[in-house]
Amino acid sequence: MKGSFRASMAWLHTALGLATGWVLFVIALSGSLSVFRQGITRWMHPELGSQPVDPVQACGHAIDWLGHHAGSATAWYVTCPTPDAPFATGLWPNAQGKYIQRVLDPQSGSPDGLRDTLGGEFFYRFHFELQLPYPWGRLIAVIAALALVVALVTGIIIHRRIFSDFFIFRPNKGQRSWLDAHNLLGVAALPFHLMISFTGAVTLASLLLPWSTQALYHHDMAASSTELDPALYSRPASGQPGHLVPILPLLQVADRYFGGAGIAQIYVFNPSDRSALVTFISGNNRTVSTSARIMTFDGITGELLNAHTEARPVIRLYTFLYGLHVARFAPAVTRWLYFLSGLALAAVIGSGMHLWAVKRLRQRPHVGHRIVSRLNTGILAGTPLAFAAYFLANRLLPFTITDRSSDEVRSVFVVWVLTLVFALIRRPARAWPELLDGNALACLTIALLGMPWANSVTFGTGVAALGLSGAFRYAAFRSGRQA
Repeated sequence: MKGSFRASMAWLHTALGLATGWVLFVIALSGSLSVFRQGITRWMHPELGSQPVDPVQACGHAIDWLGHHAGSATAWYVTCPTPDAPFATGLWPNAQGKYIQRVLDPQSGSPDGLRDTLGGEFFYRFHFELQLPYPWGRLIAVIAALALVVALVTGIIIHRRIFSDFFIFRPNKGQRSWLDAHNLLGVAALPFHLMISFTGAVTLASLLLPWSTQALYHHDMAASSTELDPALYSRPASGQPGHLVPILPLLQVADRYFGGAGIAQIYVFNPSDRSALVTFISGNNRTVSTSARIMTFDGITGELLNAHTEARPVIRLYTFLYGLHVARFAPAVTRWLYFLSGLALAAVIGSGMHLWAVKRLRQRPHVGHRIVSRLNTGILAGTPLAFAAYFLANRLLPFTITDRSSDEVRSVFVVWVLTLVFALIRRPARAWPELLDGNALACLTIALLGMPWANSVTFGTGVAALGLSGAFRYAAFRSGRQA
């Protein structure tokens, strides 16, 4: 303890922010973008037409294409079209066990003619995996989420006038202005910040507390998964060849059974074996909870094996909390609120890190404080630039190069490293406006590159990019004047 309870909470708030601030900033920014992951995927596939799509027919075409071109795969996972994403997405393992994910044309079921890109899925996966192998990325993310919950609570405790300070902002006051912005943005979306950090920790809680699962199931994770999702079961391949039953009649049966919810996903296990299974998962875009009805058919005979609706209270509570976090239920206005609140959370984290560095540089500056200050510049101004590079690479990389989606992801980390190196060798007073100007130019370029395809998705992305470009330019101007 540091002499008093509030002093101890202030120390804990600072320590957690310093230890996890950079990771949390990246998680918050990528999570904000993943709110629009379907729209980003649509923007990154300008070849797709804007004609109406029949989800049942599109899924049928996708399964037919996979049967001809991925018949040796052990499983197919197909995400069906929705109004926000009028295309099917296929995921399947190749002979080396590496998973391939491609957007499939709703008219032909083929990825041919569509650029190879992860689209918005990159930001969604990066948000909780940090581009690290399982389980390390997820473990870091859940520890950071738990630290954010504690940091928010301690922040409320140590700011006695936090709510009254919400109405105070003093511009052009240096460190005082940063603290006012930190308080204002923290209070403005405080319920969202608490909800998103708590639900983020809950969704990956099994990584923090694995002992109950180990004690009950003795490391048999398959048995644990079966208990959690009784309808999502598979059976081993028999080793005898088999041919899938025509998929369209099964699709129509499942679509009628699910009613207006529609079909969200299709899993086909052992598609070329006599033990093939076809599982349909209903949509749930109309409810907060992500629990869904599931139907499983024998893939060879077409016989219905199981129809399951989740009713267990604990599982429904978990799916409700998970649904709050991923916001698949949200209409357009709510999604924008999620997005803006996520950006506010990133700004709260970034301003807190900046305040820590500025305060120490003014008190007892030494080489460690200077390094942290420059890394702050590289992370806070460089991460948006690295993410912008992902959009630019989608338009600028050659259409036909091999493993194009990996090159798009690689461009993010190349730009990220370059910005960090630049921030380390350049004085922060100069690096801040220069990197912010780079962000403004990148967003302007994104808007211009997206404009030739005039549909609602690319137009909306272009307008948003123009708005961000103006915001970055204004921030660069203000930063340059202070320097």
